[in-house]
Formats: sequence, C-alpha cells, structure tokens
Amino acid sequence: MLFRSFVMAGLVFAMVVVGGATRLTGSGLSITEWRPIMGAVPPLTAQDWAEAFAKYQAIPQYELLNKGMSFDAFQTIFWWEWSHRQLGRAIGVVFALGFLWGFYTGALRGALALRVLGIGALGGLQATIGWIMVASGLKGDMTAVAPVKLMLHLTTASVIYTLLVMQATSLGSSHGEKAPLHVKRFATVVLLVTLLQIALGALVAGSKAGLTWNTWPLIDGHFVPPKEMLFSVTPFIENFVDNTALVQFNHRMSAYLLLAVALYHGWQTARAMPQTRARRRAVSNVWLVSLQAVIGIATLLYAVPLWLGLLHQAFAFVVLGMVATHRAALSRG
Repeated sequence: MLFRSFVMAGLVFAMVVVGGATRLTGSGLSITEWRPIMGAVPPLTAQDWAEAFAKYQAIPQYELLNKGMSFDAFQTIFWWEWSHRQLGRAIGVVFALGFLWGFYTGALRGALALRVLGIGALGGLQATIGWIMVASGLKGDMTAVAPVKLMLHLTTASVIYTLLVMQATSLGSSHGEKAPLHVKRFATVVLLVTLLQIALGALVAGSKAGLTWNTWPLIDGHFVPPKEMLFSVTPFIENFVDNTALVQFNHRMSAYLLLAVALYHGWQTARAMPQTRARRRAVSNVWLVSLQAVIGIATLLYAVPLWLGLLHQAFAFVVLGMVATHRAALSRG
C-alpha cells in the first residue's frame, strides 16, 4: 500500500508538470470535446485529423489568436492536451486497480479504505473540474480558460497530491519523533500557506500576470503599488482575478509570507527538537522555499520562458511534497 501511494503521488506530480507544459504552450483548448472513454483514441486517419482541426478552428482562440495556424502546429498542441488527458485516464485506471487489489488482499479496510476512497472521489471531481475549466475557454471571446477555474483545477490537484503524500508518509516507518503541539500546529500553517501560494500562482498564470511588471522587488517603481493601480477594475472583486498588478502583488506577498513562516518553523523546530530528523526536514524546507523564490523571481524577470515557467510550477510541487511529508511525519510521532 505504501508503494502504491507513492506511485499515485508520482503520477499526480507528472500530471501537474504535463498540465503546466500544456498551459504554457497554449495547448489546453486544442481538444474541444470531453469524451472520457472514446477520447483515449487519438485521430487515426487524415479525415479524423481534419475534423479535429475544424473543431479547433471554430473556437475563439483560433479566430482571435491563432488564425492561419498550420496543420503541423495544430498537431503539436493537440498532442500536448491529449497527453495530459491520457495521463489523467492512466491515473484513474491505476487508482482503481490498486484500490480493488488492496481491498481484495485485505490491505485496505476500515478507515484507511474510506480515506483512500475519498481521495479517489476527489480525483473524479478533478476530472470534471478540468473539463469545466476547458469549457470556459471555448465560448464568447475567450482565448484562454477562466483564471478562477484554472486556480480551482490546480488547487484541487495540490490537495490530492498533498493527501497522497501524507497518506504514504503515514504508512511508512512507525518510529516517528514525538513533536510538541506548537511545532505540529505551525507545520500545518506552513502547509496551508504553501497551498495558498500555489493557488495564487494559478491566478497569475491564468491572468498572464507574469508577462507584466517584470521587475523585482518593485512593481512599477513601488513595493506596494498605489490603490489606484491595485483596484482599477470594476466591479471591485474582479481586481483579485483580472487586475494583473493586484494578482501579481498578492502572489509576491504570499511568497514572502511563506518564506517567513518556513524560516520561523525551521528555527522553532531546531530549538524544540535539536538533533532530530524533524529539525533536518524543517531546515531543508527553508532551503527549498528559498530556492523556489529565486526560481520565481527569475521566471518573472525573464517574462516566463517555457522552461522557467515549467520549472517554477514543478518545483512548487517539490516544495509542497516536502512540506506535506514533514507535517505527516510529525503526526506519526
């Protein structure tokens, strides 16, 4: 069961990376239908490909952004999106087979079976959210998916990944270290702020805020931009989604907050639990969060080149996995 949990976490990590590449290459709207079963088979004939291309040519993204796109270019973005969906199907199959085998052998029973089944249900919901996200970019004058729906999609993936990592960690060695309650509680704070930071990063990606204000540490000459800049969109609530200045500012501030809580927790754990694995994990998380901050700054300064944008998203899940492992290990103690 331990091995299967880590395999599932690894597959979700791969799904996030491929999803990031799909988004960064503008491929997410290349398949305009949701066919969970039949969609596993890609176009096989010239006629199939022509029909798929014609469906893409009928959506706003093609008309407003990619008109005149070559057939070869369409195939490139199609394969990215198809691969992303295919990996999602693979995750569903691997989970179902693993759950059935675990139940058959008796490895999954009682509360553990219910927890694992709950993670599986969340995965099914995630597939639905993914299609709702894609559908949001197929109508009106949309040329990309709605930022809020992208945030919901990535946040749900983050929660699933976190639960899988924590489940796998809890199934590991039972010889954990007993941690003071205040250390456990603040480890939870670090985990929640990490999830918040990823969610706000999804809004940056969805609104393409990383392509503007490409300076650091200031935004248009201000560390804290004036309210006329941060709240220039009406209605007011839309500023938190569509105002690139506020969206980017919020992501920057949450990054500083994450670094601060990681530093405090590292100091707190080193003081309360010296010469322990918990101290080493907490200090390692400080270094990981710091490195992710450097990657994020470089991604901003270079206006999100593909390789840096993908590295930034992938490393966010490295950080999340380590933070989740640390929190689960403290619970085990």
